[in-house]
Amino acid sequence: PSHGDSMFYSSSRNLMNSDALYSPNVVQMAAIMPQYIEQNLLHYHPQVPNGRNKVPLRARVSQVSEDSLIIQGEGTNYGMNRASARFRGHNAKNFHHASKPQDICRSPKTFRPFSLPSKCSSVAEAQGYIYHMAKDQNGCRFLQRMFDEGTSRDVQIIFNEIIDHVVELMMNPFGNYLMQKLLEVCNEEQRMHILIRVTGELVSISLNTHGTRVVQKLIETLKTRHQISLVISALEPGFLALIKDLNGNHVVQRCLQCFTNEDSKFILIAAAKYCVEIAKHQHGCCVLQRCISHSTGQHQQNLVSEISANGLMLAQDAYGNYVVQFILELKNPSATHKLTSQFDGNYVHLATQKFSSHVVEKCLVTCNDEVRSKIIHELLSATYFDQLLQDPHANYVVQTALRVSEVCAKIVF
Repeated sequence: PSHGDSMFYSSSRNLMNSDALYSPNVVQMAAIMPQYIEQNLLHYHPQVPNGRNKVPLRARVSQVSEDSLIIQGEGTNYGMNRASARFRGHNAKNFHHASKPQDICRSPKTFRPFSLPSKCSSVAEAQGYIYHMAKDQNGCRFLQRMFDEGTSRDVQIIFNEIIDHVVELMMNPFGNYLMQKLLEVCNEEQRMHILIRVTGELVSISLNTHGTRVVQKLIETLKTRHQISLVISALEPGFLALIKDLNGNHVVQRCLQCFTNEDSKFILIAAAKYCVEIAKHQHGCCVLQRCISHSTGQHQQNLVSEISANGLMLAQDAYGNYVVQFILELKNPSATHKLTSQFDGNYVHLATQKFSSHVVEKCLVTCNDEVRSKIIHELLSATYFDQLLQDPHANYVVQTALRVSEVCAKIVF
């Protein structure tokens, strides 16, 4: 049989006494109710006079052609026939869900606020739909392609239709890609308009899985001092929240990469002030290391000094120990002396701890011979040295001590 003669069959279970509904009826319904898509039909549950719902909870939809659907499942004939009868002019009292076709459109399960144009070959044809297209996978791709292939007028048309929705689009699974692309192709006036719209929400956007990408792109494309100042002013109040967040910490790191040392000053000052809190955080410890590597001069000195002053405590922390090791690798004499002076007399205890044992090993590898000798002497002087050899953490420290001692011996002799 042809697609036009396709029949709707009910399931063998709960077979109901109703005439088979032919696909022409569906075509008639589709013409009246264009809002009904496959998902809407599956979720639509008209009520019958006795209050029982005859439309099945499970139904299977097969697309036969562009204009027709086959719906199979328990009770589908009943639901579809009643709907079809309603629109053929049968008694409206038997169809309780809606009194008019337009009422059906207002149903929360079937309502579609817009219909995308089926095909667009230019931005002009998409006008009026651009905001909605930006949140659609294919629509978003089309608009991005228009940025590459279109003119500056096309960019302006797209910009005009989405500027009032930039905060929402930045955090949208598809819209965020369009916003990133827009930031690459827009002019300075358009970028300023975007900045003005988002500055009050910039921290919230940065904490969002999709929004963080757009904010990083925004930071990369800033051109003027005024633009940079706006972003700094927006991000500074949320520094701690950003640096501790899975998504937000990448925004802080992008600032360190793209801004000058002077522009990054707000990050470096705050990092020094809250260094202990940040160093002991899963994401913060990584950002703190980036702060040290991207800073110079007095800013770096202040940051390293504050961290080193709390070295003994941080060395024993699950995340802080990485920051202490990072500072030891800098081989800064002042910072190293401040750290090792706190470790003196505590090396045996530190060697037996899971996290601080790595710090002791780093001291043995990076420090000078004088410090190295102190560490080895303290380990050998332990009353229970034999237990250190069997300790799950200290045994690695002893092995490292043996290795560096052999290297020193070869150099001397």
